[in-house]
This record gives sequence, C-alpha cells and structure tokens, in this order.
Amino acid sequence: MATQTTHPESPIEFNIPSTMQAVVYRGINDMRVETVPVPEISPGELLVKVATCGVCGTDLKKIHTGSHSAPRIFGHEMAGTVVKVGQGVTRFASGDRVVVHHHVPCGDCYYCRKKMPTQCSLYKKVGVTAGFEPSGGGFAEYIRVMDWIAASRGVVPIPDGVPFEQAAFAEPLNTVLKGIKLLNLAADDTVLVIGQGPIGLMHAALAHRTGARVLTSDLYPERHAIAAKFGLKNPIHAGTEDVVKRVLEETEGRGADAVIVAVGGNALIKTAMAAVRPGGRVMLFAQTQYGEATFDPGQVCMDEKTLMGSYSSSFDILDEVTSLIFDGYRNGFDLTQLISHRYPLSQAVEAIDVASTPKGDSMKIMIEPAFGAGAN
Repeated sequence: MATQTTHPESPIEFNIPSTMQAVVYRGINDMRVETVPVPEISPGELLVKVATCGVCGTDLKKIHTGSHSAPRIFGHEMAGTVVKVGQGVTRFASGDRVVVHHHVPCGDCYYCRKKMPTQCSLYKKVGVTAGFEPSGGGFAEYIRVMDWIAASRGVVPIPDGVPFEQAAFAEPLNTVLKGIKLLNLAADDTVLVIGQGPIGLMHAALAHRTGARVLTSDLYPERHAIAAKFGLKNPIHAGTEDVVKRVLEETEGRGADAVIVAVGGNALIKTAMAAVRPGGRVMLFAQTQYGEATFDPGQVCMDEKTLMGSYSSSFDILDEVTSLIFDGYRNGFDLTQLISHRYPLSQAVEAIDVASTPKGDSMKIMIEPAFGAGAN
C-alpha cells in the first residue's frame, strides 16, 4: 500500500488572495479567462490551491454541446494543496497535498447496494466548485471542497515523492479500471482497444496487466509509440489497415474476446461488433451522449455477443486505484508519459482548443495554474 502523507507538524499559513484567475464557460464554445472571487469555505470544507487539472472529454462535451447552463467553471481531474480548512475538519491540514474527486456516492441507496454508484442521487450532485454552479472547478487557481466530499473518501492524500501530475490521473484511471473489471478478462483472452488517446491507452495498459493479449487500434502512429512504453506491442494502424480483418487474422478467425470502444462516434459500434467473437463482449466507454445508433440485433441474439457500457468511477475500487497511481509510479507505471501539452491558466482557451482537435502529437492536455508546479 502507498505510504500516506502525514500532516505538517504545524499547519502552514498561506497568503490567500481575494480574487483569482479561472476559465469561465459563458456558452457553447465560449470559454474566457476571467478574474473571479476566491471561494469562501464553510465549516467542514476545504480550500485547495490547484496545481494541475487534466482536460477531460466530458469537459469538452459540455463546452461544445451546451448541455449545461452558463456560467460555470469546469475541470475535475485535479490535484493540489490544501491551503485552508473549515471549522471541525480534523482529517486534513493546510499544506497537505491531495487529489480531489468532485462527486462521491452515498454508499447506502438502492443503486449503491446494486453496485451502480453512478446512478446514486448523491453521486450526481457535484461537491467541488470554483464559483457559480458547482461543476468541478479545476480550471481555476482555487477550489472549494464541500463538506460531504471532505468528510468522505473524496479527498485522497498524495504520498511524498508522487508528483501532482501523476496523482491527477486518479479519477480517470478509476473510470478505466471499473470498465476493465466489468469485462472480467481472462489471461488467455484477446482484447481489442479502439482508440489510443489517454483513455484508450489506459484501458489497453490495464487489460495488458491482467495477462490478456491486447491489440490496439488508432489512426496515429505517434500514439502507438507511446503505447509501446506500456508494453503494448500489437498495434493496428487504422488509417492503413482493415481493423476487423487484422483482428480475425490474429485470432484464428474467431474475433476478439472483448472489444473496448474508447473513441466517441457511433459508427465504431459496428466495427466493434464485427471484430468480437461469438459470445464475446463489446464495451462502450466513450459514447456519453444520448441518441440512436445502428447495430445488427442478430449479432446480440444468435451470435450471443454482449453489448455493454461503463461510465464514470467506482469508490469500491478506490484503494486499488490509489495503489496503481502511487505505488505504480515508483514501479514504472508512469502516467505522466501520456501528457503531451501543459498550459498555464492564461492560455487555457488554447489548451481546450488543442484538446478538442486531437492530432497524433496530442495526448493528455493539462492546465496548471502555477505553470510548472504540476510536476512537483
């Protein structure tokens, strides 16, 4: 298990300004760097100075579709330093380095008992904000962590020696591990992961750790080069190869035991269903917008192929995730290798534009309010 950071012998006093910089969502595709008040905290709450925050595909969906009202401050893959604690807080002290989750399940409701925490009403309630309607707030200098997040496992201490950037992968890695566990992979399985952006690559890396044989498909050779650093040595170049044909060749004509669709776009569902063997599983991970998609129901019924989904995180696996993040960093599982771009808050609009138009040389995009501090 990872060694937890201890509180400083005496709490560190921080000079907290009254205003800060933040990236404010003002409407569809309208993001602005603005000066806003530093959030005030109440009893039981924390004020955290953000060191680094990843730009997530979920953030981009909200920005580009207008699914949420404006104004808001997005960002939820965040790590930083506690700079102020509210009355009654005993688990944390100013100076603690932490990962912050923006929502947590109650653990007791019908959906929590059924191991579906993302459908829990408390889980759907966001408990971290940098101002306006609570929306994560990681694209800002400071965030307010509300009492039910601070009192639960939603705030995780970062051990000494683990950089903020590695720690910030805790939330996305949790979502990925949850999906891998749902697939119940065996050591003799062959898995196809469609998409080798940061999320797809993490899926492939965790599938590889189960002992399964992993095939990775992507349009960009640069991403396959990064995947190779994680032991992924079976690339399919989707721009020049027939993905389904290659999978069949690699599996004696059967198809993959499991296929993970880690790229948005419903057209890839047909590809996945064609590439999976009879009785195999196709997991949709990036299809996070409601709508309609076409697939052959006969493949589900007569070929007994399972079409399933996985969404967001699970606190039941939090200990395993933190071990992967913290102990894994010391043992070669360095997720900071997925970071291709780092931007200060002043250039956050450019950061979001780069994340919105992925290319071969763009992987994980990080916004770091104190530019350069994220690696420390």
